[in-house]
Amino acid sequence: MPPTLASLVHHSALKLTVRAGEDRLDVPVRWAHVSELADPVPYMEGGELLLITALKLDAEDPEAMRRYVKRLAGAGVVGLGFAVGVNYEEIPKALVDAAEEQGLPLLEVPRRTPFLAISKAVSAAIAADQYRAVTAGFAAQRELTKQALNDGPEGLLAALAGQVDGWAALYDASGAVVATAPEWAGRRAARITPDVERLRERPAPASSVVGGDDRVELHSLGTGRRPRAALAVGTAAALGTAERYAVHSAIALLTLTTERSRSLHAAEQRIGAAVLRMLLAGEPDHARAVAGDLYGELLDAPFRLILAESASASAARAHADGHARVGAAAPAQTAVTVPDINGDPLGGLAEVVESAAARSGESVLVVPDGERLVVLAVDGGAAVAACGEYAAALEASRAAVREQPAGDEDELVVGLSAPAGPIAAAAAYKQAEQALSVARRRGRFLVEHEELAAGSVLPLLADDAVRAFADGLLRALHEHDATGRGDLVASLRAWLSRHGQWDAAAADLGVHRHTLRYRMRRVEEILGRSLDDPDVRMELWLALKATSAPGE
Repeated sequence: MPPTLASLVHHSALKLTVRAGEDRLDVPVRWAHVSELADPVPYMEGGELLLITALKLDAEDPEAMRRYVKRLAGAGVVGLGFAVGVNYEEIPKALVDAAEEQGLPLLEVPRRTPFLAISKAVSAAIAADQYRAVTAGFAAQRELTKQALNDGPEGLLAALAGQVDGWAALYDASGAVVATAPEWAGRRAARITPDVERLRERPAPASSVVGGDDRVELHSLGTGRRPRAALAVGTAAALGTAERYAVHSAIALLTLTTERSRSLHAAEQRIGAAVLRMLLAGEPDHARAVAGDLYGELLDAPFRLILAESASASAARAHADGHARVGAAAPAQTAVTVPDINGDPLGGLAEVVESAAARSGESVLVVPDGERLVVLAVDGGAAVAACGEYAAALEASRAAVREQPAGDEDELVVGLSAPAGPIAAAAAYKQAEQALSVARRRGRFLVEHEELAAGSVLPLLADDAVRAFADGLLRALHEHDATGRGDLVASLRAWLSRHGQWDAAAADLGVHRHTLRYRMRRVEEILGRSLDDPDVRMELWLALKATSAPGE
């Protein structure tokens, strides 16, 4: 406790006597200051015990004393010490009445007590209080370190809550609550999640204070550009010196924990990359041997393979794949902005997936692969669901971000395989690639392979390369029809739709079957292809579907 007026009054060597304001002696004293100025207020900071002899004051003038004391009280002076036996044998009644009126404690200082003794007593008490705070801070640091080593972050939070007489909560990189102490603080910690998310948008280290039912301090954890976690400390009032030491110690210990976790996470990713290579090479037994217990039962249970890449990488890949699109413009990539990931879309998706898996207690394998991210997650688990929810959130904001230029670095496309096992990992990777390719062409954030298998092949024809091929294949027929010498395109469509049945196709067209036969011979002559070849018929049918209007 810092020194108070009461502690000075009870100091046996000072012999101070209270003349006014007895009910306000518990106010802390920040310093003792001597001033004989008629107006010392410009030199006050607040919290001082002002010591005077009234050398330049008319201490017997009631009106002057009222003005003087009122100015002192307004400046935050906590007490007035008046030395008797110097200029006045006793404290004038005008000053006593003014002090009583303002509620300012007035202490009588006997002649044998020098002001220096009072100043030294205040200074010694302040130094002792600071020493106790530092000692308590070191003790708190030792206790927090002990709990962190024995019980991890949960033990550290419990110790910190006891030190500050409040509550504490730890948040992960996604802003989700990881642990709280005491347990009842879970609801309070959840209520300030939006504040934690705003704090994460600022470069580390960062802190803020949140008001409400209690006073909550938020601190980001981590030394990198992006905070790895956050700490919340809730108390009924502002923290004292000892409590501040405890909070700073907790921040340091939790930062060390998160940085150590980052190193372990990097090592785990290297192991995960090796495990993934073995799975894709068709060596599940070797993959299990290398993984050990690191991924639990993930390699034995049905899993999904998620393949993600930034839209800018997808656009470049699509451009490389589509160099044969003669005269066709590249399709516009719909912009999908990933929120709150500081320009790192793959890292943001990894955080979402890993945090969801950690909260549900399931294993997940996350492997950065150049401009791609590969994820193995339990089929039907929280990680896959989080990826889907992430996609839904992005799709919901599509209209707002559609005005952004295509190919921004904070965009994603994701492909999701069907459920698979270790033996079929390579096939699952291929499925995810196919789904990713479709997502890229359709301008969607996420496409599941099962969605392709359950749907129609016709939407896949909505591709510039396919349309360019179809236009080129049918161009000669369209040019023939433009001269008015027959309707070869419509005749070909009717004939193919009737599986080569002459009478049925001729009836659909309203012409004689001999006329239809003549037209099909002209088609073969113009295209230089035989309609007896099933591959030719398939290509022509797909070309007609790719260039036809909806409903044809």
